Amino acid sequence: MGPTILAIESSCDETSASIVRDGKVLNNVISTQSVHEIYGGVVPELASRAHQKTIVPVVRHCLETAGIGTQDLNAIAFTKGPGLLGSLLVGASFAKSMAFSLGIPLIGVHHMKAHILAHFIEKPIPQFPFLCLTVSGGHTQLVVVHSPLEMKVIGQTKDDAIGEAFDKCAKMLGFSYPGGPMIDKHSRGGISDRFTFPSTDIPDFDFSFSGIKTGFLYFLRNMEKESEDFIESNKADLCASIQRHLVNMVIEKLVNAANKMGIKEIGIAGGVAANSRLRSEVERLGSEYDWNVYIPKFEYCTDNAGMIAMAAHFQYEQQIFESPEVVPDARLVF
Repeated sequence: MGPTILAIESSCDETSASIVRDGKVLNNVISTQSVHEIYGGVVPELASRAHQKTIVPVVRHCLETAGIGTQDLNAIAFTKGPGLLGSLLVGASFAKSMAFSLGIPLIGVHHMKAHILAHFIEKPIPQFPFLCLTVSGGHTQLVVVHSPLEMKVIGQTKDDAIGEAFDKCAKMLGFSYPGGPMIDKHSRGGISDRFTFPSTDIPDFDFSFSGIKTGFLYFLRNMEKESEDFIESNKADLCASIQRHLVNMVIEKLVNAANKMGIKEIGIAGGVAANSRLRSEVERLGSEYDWNVYIPKFEYCTDNAGMIAMAAHFQYEQQIFESPEVVPDARLVF
């Protein structure tokens, strides 16, 4: 029997815990914070306070639903970065204390690598090497994955992430936070090519999303000068159009990278991987280019401890542990 590991995720505004035993994720408990909705985005101080309130009941529920006692644990894993420092500190401090009290190893997990390794929670799983488009509220990356512990970033955003662009554009349309899923919902039935917007031309496999946010803002302002109810009267088409535009920006880079590197094993990961248009476009391109496409289940795309547990399993196999003095890093590099 392989190791039994408790994993904790607290990088942003989800408090999550998961148990992995012998490489199989047994559960994935997630507590999402609703306090940020009225502010239009995550407030770091409120996020860390919410983690402090929920981490004990979340971990307790995780152990109980998995039928695991603390005496059964072989290691404690936690997200060590990147993320919000206050939120990371809550998870790290809890994990360090628990590991110390039980006398078991501590495993620090890179949040973005864990998103990629979510592909190994359930079958089918990609074959190495595979190309992963990782899209979230804080990151947009193209990564070549050679093994669970060997990955290389070949492209990334130079400014904002696609998830942040979705949320900011959604705010301009009058949606509350998080707005990305609202754009996805309201785009259904909309005409996706009715409106066009400018893109920032970035070379190679890198991305830039700051320009599209500004362009979208000016477009709405100009159109509202002609018609005060322009947004409300055209909401479905606006949602469908901006979603098509943002998705096409990452799809174009994905196709170029896959073709240039000759890789046909393709995965997408991160919270924006839950977007219906992105998923359908990647699946369509899979048929066109003869790709094998892998998309994790929705609960493993957003921030969750299941992916942290999976990453910790691979690190445990190689005995990659942290010292008790480890400090989380909000800007941890890949």
